[in-house]
Amino acid sequence: MRRSLPAVLTMVLLCAGTALAQTKAPESKAAPAPAAPKAAEAKAAPNPAATDGTDMDALRNALRTDKKAYVASVMQLTDAEAKKFWPVYDAYQRDLNEANQQLALVVKDLAGMSGPINDLQAKQLANRLIAADELEVKSRRTLHNRLMRPLPGRMIMSASKAARYLQLESKFRAVQDYDLAKGIPLVK
Repeated sequence: MRRSLPAVLTMVLLCAGTALAQTKAPESKAAPAPAAPKAAEAKAAPNPAATDGTDMDALRNALRTDKKAYVASVMQLTDAEAKKFWPVYDAYQRDLNEANQQLALVVKDLAGMSGPINDLQAKQLANRLIAADELEVKSRRTLHNRLMRPLPGRMIMSASKAARYLQLESKFRAVQDYDLAKGIPLVK
């Protein structure tokens, strides 16, 4: 099924907005931080395929509804891990939202183009796409370093759990990229 560019743009903005909504910081320091999903609640996952990250439809649905709750159900963090992990998760989602916003602007501009584009427009478009990709990679590298190479005494979780989360984020991105790509025609 081929989607129109406005529908694709709406999807990108929805993903970016969902990520932002799930990671908004409290309005003031006095306000309590949003509660992270509890480790005990995360252990009650209905579908084994959904909790092992192989159910791509569950990943797609989580992107549209509550990614944080899905991550909690898959990760099954202890309370100590959750206390250290969720701030790292929130920071990464904010960074990822910035990359999504840059990508959404490129898609919006692409949607506004009618007919063939000239070489200058093509170069600018390619450069902007690469810049959005680089921002995402930089964010992912920071996340990787915080999870896999923590400072002494600041280990968040085991390396295997960290790798599981990094893999889960990669799958989320693959679903989002696929959904986006299937609706964007090649430039002329």
